[in-house]
Amino acid sequence: MRFYILTLFPEMVRECLLTSILGRAAEKGILSFEAVNIRDYTRDKHKKVDDYPYGGGAGMLMQAQPVYDAWLSVVDRIGYRARTVYLTPQGYPFTQPMAKEFAQEDALIFLCGHYEGIDERVLEEIVTDYVSIGDYVLTGGELPAMVIADAVSRMVPGVLSNQESGSAESFEGNLLEYPQYSRPEEWHGKRVPPILLSGNHRKVDEWRREQSILRTKERRPDLLKKAVLTEKEKREHTYG
Repeated sequence: MRFYILTLFPEMVRECLLTSILGRAAEKGILSFEAVNIRDYTRDKHKKVDDYPYGGGAGMLMQAQPVYDAWLSVVDRIGYRARTVYLTPQGYPFTQPMAKEFAQEDALIFLCGHYEGIDERVLEEIVTDYVSIGDYVLTGGELPAMVIADAVSRMVPGVLSNQESGSAESFEGNLLEYPQYSRPEEWHGKRVPPILLSGNHRKVDEWRREQSILRTKERRPDLLKKAVLTEKEKREHTYG
């Protein structure tokens, strides 16, 4: 899977996405990340990419032309108008199902805004998805782009060494992940739950399911309302 990040700060993106699990996947050719410097595509001799907004107001606005030409350079290379995600607090909230959906694409283009945003006309021309990672404002779209790239990459076959790791974790089935434990069996007076040492895999699975429901009920009751529960689980865990 190929990721193209249109940004004014390519070094920021490269430093993050080419390390750890994602970096190893890129070395194997499973993923590729390319940071495209929007400033390289301005026609201004001073490399200017922003200007004052019409109608007044604080701050500067990224101009349409360099953004469009940077995007077009990617589209020309890959041969089609790839799905283009604009990172903005005005977008749809990013979720795990959205990560799975994006992972079905061969290529994704992320558009990172800066200053007070981007000229609306180019957004109308190239953006397919407006996405937010939360109800707050950041200085640019680079951090959200990296967050989404990380979440999507985990869904790509071969990226995780154990594919089960990508299917049995928080938000699967609208439940949070169960608590987990490692050695030693006792630490600071706290022992590993005996069921996990029993060797009874059916009982362990039942315990983990129960713990996922309890944890979701405590921390994210909004998710529990959307979870698929058995009739018995619904009776035992009212969330009304």
